[in-house]
Amino acid sequence: MTDAGVARLVPFGDAAVLVEFDGDDEATEARVLRLAGAVERLHAADPAFGRAVPGFSSVLVPVDPLEPGVDGAMERLGQLVGEVAAQPSRELPSGPLVELPTRYGGSDGPDLDEVAALHDLRAADIVELHASVEYRVRYLGFAPGFAYLWRLPDGLATPRLATPRALVPPGSVAIAGGHTAVYPFASPGGWRLLGRTHVRIWDVTADPPALLLPGRRVRFVPVTDP
Repeated sequence: MTDAGVARLVPFGDAAVLVEFDGDDEATEARVLRLAGAVERLHAADPAFGRAVPGFSSVLVPVDPLEPGVDGAMERLGQLVGEVAAQPSRELPSGPLVELPTRYGGSDGPDLDEVAALHDLRAADIVELHASVEYRVRYLGFAPGFAYLWRLPDGLATPRLATPRALVPPGSVAIAGGHTAVYPFASPGGWRLLGRTHVRIWDVTADPPALLLPGRRVRFVPVTDP
């Protein structure tokens, strides 16, 4: 393990390095996104470094196990971490905005009423809260194209279902903990379903196939059309 001041660099097997930042605030998110961007530029210049895989407070970097190898990669990545930490601005990089028309409640959002009851609010209040803020894609996980959007408004954080559903429809807009997300395709899931969007989140014919990439901004727009 190498300490780069604001981050720890840890070998991840013999073909990757994990860069771990402390904290879960916006400064940490900014460092993750900036480092991921720096790794992407490094990858474009030197394919021995793979594409960055940002997480909640970390960045995984695949590397060629022979050259530069993990030790050589840790040295180079330590330099990048130092450059990221030295940047004077802690503001989050501003990615493109994606607006998602969303039908809330009913068969599209079967958990809306229960979530409202848990928070002692009306269903309309939950919709208003959920659609009131601009989210940011912090990382992808669970399934291809499944973007963890940060963060829910205060008072809307909700635990997952005690028993996950066997099948969640694609486009389902859901919440769990302090995150919201959109299921990219039909799959099992334990998040609370508030609504559904017709926008295609995962398309294998597109480049890249995921619509919601780390750093992109997302806003949900309530609609009533069928």
